Amino acid sequence: MNPETDKIKKLIESWLAMRLDPAAASWVRDRQGAIRLGDKKGLYLAFGMAPRKVGKSDLGLIDEELSVAHEARPGWNPRGWSVDQLTRALFLLSLPNIEATELVAVLDQLFGAGEVGELVAMYQALPLLPHPAAHILRAAEGIRTNIKAVFCAVAHQNPYPAEQFSDDQWNQMVLKCQFIGVPMSPIVGLDQRANPQLSAMVVDFVHERWAAKRPIAPDMWRCVGRHADARALADLKQVLTSGSAVEQQAAALALSQSPDPVAKNILATVPELAEKISDGTLTWATIDSASST
Repeated sequence: MNPETDKIKKLIESWLAMRLDPAAASWVRDRQGAIRLGDKKGLYLAFGMAPRKVGKSDLGLIDEELSVAHEARPGWNPRGWSVDQLTRALFLLSLPNIEATELVAVLDQLFGAGEVGELVAMYQALPLLPHPAAHILRAAEGIRTNIKAVFCAVAHQNPYPAEQFSDDQWNQMVLKCQFIGVPMSPIVGLDQRANPQLSAMVVDFVHERWAAKRPIAPDMWRCVGRHADARALADLKQVLTSGSAVEQQAAALALSQSPDPVAKNILATVPELAEKISDGTLTWATIDSASST
């Protein structure tokens, strides 16, 4: 087994050992043993039975455990995972060494028969699985759904898209947040994967919303600043003067991220916001907090 996969599997086993009652722990060990021997039918059955056998309680991972998770798999953040989701991830990781095509076939079977809870567990587990490049199409399918829980399992707190998606797939996922009504801030790599095409797409979307007299989520400007062209800078200047307080703050943050001297000049017209950005009291986290209230 891949050393990284083995490390993650042992970590999951230790977490479950501290949280499962003896009967549930025994069931997991038995199912895991069969799966290790290549019992795919047993995997399919155990996958569906997991919530009934181990429950759906929140893992309640503490900060130290989350830090260990990140060390075992950079970018992995299982905060908010439930016991059954972690058990299902363990079952997938317990499969014996198989080629990418065989693993994809197993996942296809599970995805094809899966209900929402199973889909969420599998999408969350994608960054933990071997053969990461083999799962790109499956992850891309996950961001086309209109089921928020499934979409967020791919898009939120998941390092897989940032590592594996093309720019086109990435941009589709980021914009889909606006259509499905979920925040962008939990996207791993949101700032690092910013690109000119996404900036232009956001500006086009903003103009469509303005024309329809519909509101704009302030965090959209986060995808614009680093690659703002003249049109985008003009829009940011407009928001800075006519938007709501939180929209003005978002525009100021976007301008602060632009390397264009024009952006710096525009930002200089609102020294109070520029100062808050400089001293760290105005960040995208504060924008998210203000937008959610």
